[in-house]
Amino acid sequence: MDSRGLGTIMAPVLSDAQWARLSSAAQPQDVAPGDYVFRSGERDYPMILVESGEVEVVRDALSWTDEAVLAVSGAGSFIGELGLLNGQAAFLSARVTRPGRVLRLPREELRRIMNEDDQLCDLILHALWARRESLRRGPAAFTLKFAGTESSQEYLALRRFAERLDLVHAAHTVEPDDLGALVEHGIGADDLPVAFIQGEPIRHATPGVVAERLGLSYQGQAEDTVDLVVIGGGPAGLAAAIYGSSEGLSTVLLDAVAPGGQAAATSRIENFLGFPFGVSGGELIGQASLQALKFGVRLYAPCEAVALEPAGDAIDVTLADGRTVRGRSAIVTSGAAYRRLALDRWEDFERAGIYYAATPLEMRSVAESPVVVVGGANSAGQASLFLAASGCPVHLVVRGRDLGSRMSSYLVDRLMEDPRVQIHTESHVVGLDGGHSLESVRIDTVGEVDARGLFCFIGAEPATSWLPALDRDADGFIRTGTDLTAPSLAQWQAVGREPLPFETSTPRVFAAGDVRRGSMKRVAAAVGEGSSAVASVHQALTSLIESRSIRV
Repeated sequence: MDSRGLGTIMAPVLSDAQWARLSSAAQPQDVAPGDYVFRSGERDYPMILVESGEVEVVRDALSWTDEAVLAVSGAGSFIGELGLLNGQAAFLSARVTRPGRVLRLPREELRRIMNEDDQLCDLILHALWARRESLRRGPAAFTLKFAGTESSQEYLALRRFAERLDLVHAAHTVEPDDLGALVEHGIGADDLPVAFIQGEPIRHATPGVVAERLGLSYQGQAEDTVDLVVIGGGPAGLAAAIYGSSEGLSTVLLDAVAPGGQAAATSRIENFLGFPFGVSGGELIGQASLQALKFGVRLYAPCEAVALEPAGDAIDVTLADGRTVRGRSAIVTSGAAYRRLALDRWEDFERAGIYYAATPLEMRSVAESPVVVVGGANSAGQASLFLAASGCPVHLVVRGRDLGSRMSSYLVDRLMEDPRVQIHTESHVVGLDGGHSLESVRIDTVGEVDARGLFCFIGAEPATSWLPALDRDADGFIRTGTDLTAPSLAQWQAVGREPLPFETSTPRVFAAGDVRRGSMKRVAAAVGEGSSAVASVHQALTSLIESRSIRV
């Protein structure tokens, strides 16, 4: 693929002024044919500006295939893709084919220029995003390849991690008794799932291990202190991070799995402002994640927070691997964990037929087979319609008598009119059956029904067990602002001010979204809370600066 034949989005023409702006912050380097300006696996690699000569972008040779030349860039062009912005290690190499001079623009300088020049920022961001999308469909995808069985939850977790982070990758589904070419690599069924990174197999791969190898895990230094740490990458967390970073706060966003939260698992959102024809949760989160990169949010996943505690004028967030992220403020948007039914063999079928999301990824596993959806709120209704439209006969099991008590009326109307959906109110799932995978489900009011998938949307519990010091209600939801209990409010007297909106019982620690007591469990509400919490963060940091001045 020659850059001279690409569209203007992927290979934009820079004006003289734009070229001068970029090159002013870059370091020149004379190069000769055969030189590499960066290699695959290199971390924190720069954007390359080709002043003269020619550079080709190459997917290195892998154990099962030769190298592939993906693009050729000449004078006046720049080399890079979306990984430049999120700190991902290079998965391609750039090699000189004609002598000349290149300019090396460090990532931090690129970010600074993008923050200062909106027009240049949009041009670069469009190009980096378009290149990433193009690479996803070509031979570059083999630089990160997953292999596993269709029923494996671990394999599904790898694919979900890569898709939510928009990583260039490929996935190869195998049968447990027919591993095909994997045997040539010494891979057995007990080694699955496997991740191949630049052709090197990683057995029993997990998102955490893959993220570490790709440079996507937290890389901060112990002495680093950022303005804002956001814990949780759902709509509330993404909104908080975007608003914080766009308003000048150095911001780190951490998520235990990958950006998106429950919203990313929603097949269709039809009541979100600005999307009259609806939008999938994956599309919404994908655009928000790109926006976060645009504004310089440092996004790390999977990075699970296990503790949060004040450290003088800072807040220390401890990660599961022992590393610490230090911030002047924090917003907890850790969301909630899916509830399960107390049924025999539930854990068995969680690996082979039980799902907590209904997206095209899960759809591929049930493939027009009969399914059961459990739940009475919007997420269950949306999932039922999505699955039915994709060819699956659906049994919707609702515990309550009135389907409209917790579900939006437009969804109720569509479900009642859809002949592919059978609605069972005042009903419960009481049993599961099958061999290695789910084959049938027992419903107390109708008996046993065929089902290759059970989609569970019965609510969630707040992910707050790691925050014992914060004031929470009996169900574990975090109290904020005027909702704090009297003992919590009493300790604020020493601070010299009252808690701000969304502020918890610990000063400069805020909560937003599903994790907060009293929040409305809707995507739009979560976005609003996340962005509004940032306004309180600014006030709290101003108060902190003023108190320091008084102490001095």
